[in-house]
Amino acid sequence: MALSGMRGLSVFISDVRNCQNKEQERLRVDKELGNVRTRFKNEKGLTPYEKKKYVWKMLYIYMLGYDVDFGHMEAVSLISAPKYPEKQVGYIVTSCLLNENHDFLRLAINTVRNDIIGRNETFQCLALTMVGNIGGREFAESLAPDVQKLIISSSCRPLVRKKAALCLLRLYRKNPDVVNVDGWADRMAQLLDERDLGVLTSSMSLLVALVANNHEAYWSCLPKCVKTLERLARNQDIPQEYTYYGIPSPWLQVKTMRALQYFPTIEDPNTRRSLFEVLQRILMGTDVVKNVNKNNASHAVLFEALALVNMLLCLVGIGTGLSPQTVMHLDAEKEMMSQCVALLGKFIAVREPNIRYLGLENMTRMLMVTDVQDIIKRHQAQIITSLKDPDISIRRRALDLLYGMCDVSNAKDIVEEILQYLSTAEFAMREELSLKAAILAEKFAPDLSWYVDVILQLIDKAGDFVSDDIWFRVVQFVTNNEDLQPYAAVKAKEYLDKPAIHETMVKFQNGLPPFSFNIPAMFKVSAYILGEFGHLLSRRPGCSPKELFSIIHDKLPTVSTSTIPILLSTYAKILMHSQPPDPELQNQIWAIFSKYESCIDVEIQQRAAEYFALSRKGAALMDILAEMPKFPERQSSLIKKAEDTEVDTAEQSAIKLRAQQQVSNALVVTDQRPANGTPLVGQLSLVKVPSMNNNTDVNSADRGLSPENGALTTVDPQPPSADADLLGDLLGPLAIEGPPTSAVQSQHNIVSGLESDGVVEAAAIVPVDEPQNSVQPIGNTAERFNALCLKDSGVLYENPHIQIGIKAEWRLHHGRLVLFLGNKNTTPLVSVQAIILPPAHLKMELSLVPEIIPPRAQVQCPLEVVNLHPSRDVAVLDFSYKFGNNAVNVKLRLPAVLSKFLQPISVSVEEFFPQWRLLSGPPLKLQEVVRGVKPLPLMEVANLLNSFRLNVCPGLDPNPNNLVASTTFSSESTQALLCLIRIETDPADRTQLRMTIASGDPTLTFELKEFIKEQLVSIPTAPRPQPPQVPPAPPVAQPTSSAAALSDPGALLAGLL
Repeated sequence: MALSGMRGLSVFISDVRNCQNKEQERLRVDKELGNVRTRFKNEKGLTPYEKKKYVWKMLYIYMLGYDVDFGHMEAVSLISAPKYPEKQVGYIVTSCLLNENHDFLRLAINTVRNDIIGRNETFQCLALTMVGNIGGREFAESLAPDVQKLIISSSCRPLVRKKAALCLLRLYRKNPDVVNVDGWADRMAQLLDERDLGVLTSSMSLLVALVANNHEAYWSCLPKCVKTLERLARNQDIPQEYTYYGIPSPWLQVKTMRALQYFPTIEDPNTRRSLFEVLQRILMGTDVVKNVNKNNASHAVLFEALALVNMLLCLVGIGTGLSPQTVMHLDAEKEMMSQCVALLGKFIAVREPNIRYLGLENMTRMLMVTDVQDIIKRHQAQIITSLKDPDISIRRRALDLLYGMCDVSNAKDIVEEILQYLSTAEFAMREELSLKAAILAEKFAPDLSWYVDVILQLIDKAGDFVSDDIWFRVVQFVTNNEDLQPYAAVKAKEYLDKPAIHETMVKFQNGLPPFSFNIPAMFKVSAYILGEFGHLLSRRPGCSPKELFSIIHDKLPTVSTSTIPILLSTYAKILMHSQPPDPELQNQIWAIFSKYESCIDVEIQQRAAEYFALSRKGAALMDILAEMPKFPERQSSLIKKAEDTEVDTAEQSAIKLRAQQQVSNALVVTDQRPANGTPLVGQLSLVKVPSMNNNTDVNSADRGLSPENGALTTVDPQPPSADADLLGDLLGPLAIEGPPTSAVQSQHNIVSGLESDGVVEAAAIVPVDEPQNSVQPIGNTAERFNALCLKDSGVLYENPHIQIGIKAEWRLHHGRLVLFLGNKNTTPLVSVQAIILPPAHLKMELSLVPEIIPPRAQVQCPLEVVNLHPSRDVAVLDFSYKFGNNAVNVKLRLPAVLSKFLQPISVSVEEFFPQWRLLSGPPLKLQEVVRGVKPLPLMEVANLLNSFRLNVCPGLDPNPNNLVASTTFSSESTQALLCLIRIETDPADRTQLRMTIASGDPTLTFELKEFIKEQLVSIPTAPRPQPPQVPPAPPVAQPTSSAAALSDPGALLAGLL
């Protein structure tokens, strides 16, 4: 920016730079904007110099980050100025302030065209630069012919021609019809004979875009590209200014090899031989050096050469109609592939992470070449080592490579490594790991028993990250193979014999408390297999129908609502196979059916009623509940899911581009939700996947691996019926436990006999001073929020357009929430925006949310949470979108509450008393009498405390009407702090109690006391018929005699309190 002669502009810049703070700068900028606006109102009195000066000031203010919403017309008008200084500022400011759709640009099209066709090269460059930056469809239609003439004009200087080539590239991307293929192909070939490397580089960029859309028209350019590459590789006639650290024009080399990848094959043997000689020279002449810039340039050329070699040999492998002369050279080319793999094997072992990443990525692409897999297997140990790399992107590429190179010979080793890595992998990778491990086990299983062992082990380790499709597939295999059924039943029983692991319990390994999940998928598959095939174990000890029922029924209080229908089916099957009938077993199962006939969940209620009626039909029950028939053979839907989630990291892979043009006739499995009576796997049907270019709807309900952050997963576009399970249809693969019907019902509370709407006092929707949305939510949003404060997955909000689900995991003071945004309609949701409003004590980071959610699709948006210090404040999600003419905005509280950062811990008598004495008096120990508590039995109060991660410790208080609990609180500032709680109740008046809280931090003591107080005061009284999902607290010790109390630890505690 030339400032000579513009004293006012220099003074303004100096004033801004001398501002002491941001506020002073803003005041100075506002003052100057007001001055400029005033001067522009009297435009007739402005000289060209003054207009130029004020427009420069506008650009400088815009560069500082301030909005400039006026003066655009003045900037555009300067384009038509006859002098260079005014025209320069006009073009520059217009390029910066306006976009391609701005109305003012239409006014400048004629002026820009006159500058392009004029004789002034300086004006031509200014015009071409602006069009190349912000040119749109209107510019393309008006200016493309003139720009093409400049490119091929022999009278123009190279500076103008290379700008014209880049300008035409921009116009072609905006409107491909502006380039006439018939007349332009030969001229494009002539441009590749250009000796000026600047023009040649710009022309090659244009060629890459042209051949990516239509390579057939540009065959004449192929030998010219090879000659260009040969000239660069031999460093022939390369000016010094185009040599970068001794490498001849690396940018042109990369673009040339990228263009060659779009041609299907090279028939001419001489051209093919020349190309492979050049590639051989590049492959053998690249070494790792200390200079970073030279390293980057040389390896950019090298990896593009590897991609080109892979492309050429891949096309040979899949059969592209090569001539006999071409086939004669295949042996030499396969030898080059071996050299490429050896070179990549060296790269994946270097210390530089970028080179390791590219080595793994290119090795994965080379798996498409025939017979190269055995060569890559030699580097299997190093690839497995990369699976433990600190960089997650390298770990992902290593996983992709292991998945691609797996076959029968190494499947056991690779699957075992994946299962070992699964235990320590990040949450972001566990879904992908579990899906690929399941696919490999299915494709390359040496025997079916090994497959069952692997899948059960996978479900055991991956937990909530295993989609329902994986255990559906296990059931299908077991059902179709009679010899496998007894073995699968034995394995299922072995799992159920293990002690139950509840998700609020913690195991300590390596000094750290990892998560312990309950594993719904494992329990579902075990219960289903025992229901279908448990009778095959009847002669084994401990496997009678009554004993199998007892094992399964013991787990019933801990399972989620979605698992209960499967258990009811299992009970009906067990009752059917117990012949002659066992009256005691029959009465137990009938009692369960009778109990669930009044369940609020429609699916559970219907199954219970029907099974209860069917079980009274006697011998007819054998025919009605006969064993499931074999499933028809079909392609695994898991493989289809993995293909759908693959992402090509290249700019636009030529292999992928051509693969998209082929029609796929693959058959996949869809899982249709049954109305009643049978598990989900009982109804599977075939559906044909059309071509990717076909506009017909894909009626597929595949559910499986959730995609990367912000990616889209298309779900069944079939319109839901009135009774459809919208959450299951939209968010089925996410294992979110939501309401079963569109008339949303609240989830069962963890506390027996409690309604979930009183668990957290604050409402889920934050009131704002805005007009109420015309779109009303479905169900009680406050109840949904309250339920999510007690569990880690469920629906946060739902209306006729969208369903917002949450799945969360908490580790010490860290939390990871995933927001699932599901579009329920056949019309896209646009202008989608999600803003997190965190409180002061939480550090939150939300990944990118796409602006558009396609029809019947869902978006996955991770949210990272770090707790800084104790507080009861709750974060808010400000979510908005547009559906048709409706603009919807809701503010939702996120369930990142204080209890999520608590870890229950069991404290013995020897540990409790020293800590209680140490924490004496305010502010570390606070006591308060809480009145207005809604009356509850003591056991339900204990369950409520357990649900908020407070571990009730029995036997510490001699009074049976009192409760003592312990937990630890984690934050970034305090780490793990021990918290002790005592609740004293009055049996004569359950509406009041005395609460004492003690911890090592005064703030934590106060916040925890207020938090528990809020929950106790807001407890509802309406009971539920459901059994509690949390095991009841152990029985409280009975009062002892006065003599025994003198030596009893509980009596000592009573004295301390």
